[in-house]
Amino acid sequence: MKEFYLDNTPITYYIDDTAGNDWVVFIHAAFVDHGMFEKQFDYFSGKYNLLAVDILGHGNSVKAKKGDTIEKMSYWIDQIFQKHHIKAAHFVGVSLGAVFVQDFANRYEDKVLSLVCFGGYDINNFDAEKQKSNSKQQMKMILKAMFSIKWFAKENKKISAYTAEAQEEFYKLNLKFKKKSLMYLSKLQNMVNKFPNKKRQYNLLVGCGEYDIPMEIDIVKEWAERERCDKMILKGAGHCANMDMPKEFNACLENFWEKE
Repeated sequence: MKEFYLDNTPITYYIDDTAGNDWVVFIHAAFVDHGMFEKQFDYFSGKYNLLAVDILGHGNSVKAKKGDTIEKMSYWIDQIFQKHHIKAAHFVGVSLGAVFVQDFANRYEDKVLSLVCFGGYDINNFDAEKQKSNSKQQMKMILKAMFSIKWFAKENKKISAYTAEAQEEFYKLNLKFKKKSLMYLSKLQNMVNKFPNKKRQYNLLVGCGEYDIPMEIDIVKEWAERERCDKMILKGAGHCANMDMPKEFNACLENFWEKE
């Protein structure tokens, strides 16, 4: 993957365009960076053109100026599309990344070939009441992050991945997260329930790992039933299913794209 910087923005992104085929965009979970998709990059290199973006405040996307917020992520991704003459792409978002791929799809529907959301929720049908208990736990974790990123990372890996190998990978990526970047996440609420529900013009796959929190599994099932879309509860995986069970996750994506 070659590293690029989007001019006049804080955004760093990575491209492998050796396939000469459809594009796939990967957007990562909170507190880590594009590196969480390393096994996806290895597998899909040469099969698809790949684009991975570090979310504002994560990875190398940290040189923000006044006025830069995560609400601009979709606009910046579209700027990347224009710069590299990408007409449309398949989008894959895990956890926080699922929020951004949906937001992009809301704003630039004609540039979406398909949408995959793992460990996320439907931002156009966000139920704050259902999220209350989970939000309290998230706040406790954020307080730990404000005190010590190392302490936070040790706790966060346990809820973000299931296998020992994936937990260690997540932990190493999480250690690079800067406390000052927590402020960007406060704008997430501005991205939910902002667009009306309508029939999608592309295929949707929603999923999570079988060892994710019960609420997430319920969200995925309800989401799939409501939209009558594809669903995958990945065995042997936790919240970041692509890290826990990469071979199975890759096969899931490939099967989804090939059936279109």
